[in-house]
Amino acid sequence: MKNIKGLSLFFISIIVIGLLVGCGQSSEDVSAIETIQENDTLRIGVFGDKPPFGFVNQDGENEGFDVYIANRFAEDLLGDASKVEFIVVEAASRVEYLESNRVDIIMANFTVTDEREEAVDFATPYMKVGLGIVSPNDELITDISELEGQKLIVNRGTTAELYFKENYPEIELLAFDENTEAFNALKDGRGVALAHDNTLLFAWANENPEFSVGITALGNEDVIAPAVKKGNTELLEWINEELETLAEEDFLYKAYDDTLRPVFGDSIDADDIVYQ
Repeated sequence: MKNIKGLSLFFISIIVIGLLVGCGQSSEDVSAIETIQENDTLRIGVFGDKPPFGFVNQDGENEGFDVYIANRFAEDLLGDASKVEFIVVEAASRVEYLESNRVDIIMANFTVTDEREEAVDFATPYMKVGLGIVSPNDELITDISELEGQKLIVNRGTTAELYFKENYPEIELLAFDENTEAFNALKDGRGVALAHDNTLLFAWANENPEFSVGITALGNEDVIAPAVKKGNTELLEWINEELETLAEEDFLYKAYDDTLRPVFGDSIDADDIVYQ
């Protein structure tokens, strides 16, 4: 009986050790970059309706300044830009997509704020941005005081919405999830003006000459950066090193020339947008 008990304890010990070893190889110990490389896909969250920064063109392909940089990330990490999987997100869902592991990186014109830094980890910025207000030429809004008693259109989860809620709570906001919905509401006259990133508004106004950016800058100048899930230090460090390399190549200026200059022309200096 003693031998039988001894053998039983021996086999139980082997099983326990095996379980402990298995636990030691849990997904938490697997390198984030190794996982991406094993899957042979880099999943990046981008906008689908924010030209010229992130949008889906008529052929169903992702384009824009953010997308241009994201393609380079995939090329340098996986050896092939085509191995990126673009996942379209909305402004209010960007953090959720990272937290639920549906994307590896967010490159959806994500402005760095103190509140967001509590939820995600931001890499080195690649773009400068401010807030602006666009409105019809025949009723151009040039001062915030003109918005009193009026409806101002914003996108949910954007810095524009946060800015007006914190600084001008008396102004009524009409919020939409998608950029397309918001700009259609402006065209339909459901609001007297629309607040958003000034870089986006400059581009949109160029395409819609019956509207102008009457207020070109609000608050402080902000920066836009890639974001990863909170605590994903390895991928964060890789992105920072990658952006440092791209800066040495002046790659961000090439991205500007290929995606933004055709829209902005000479009216905007690249140094006012590119951050490096």
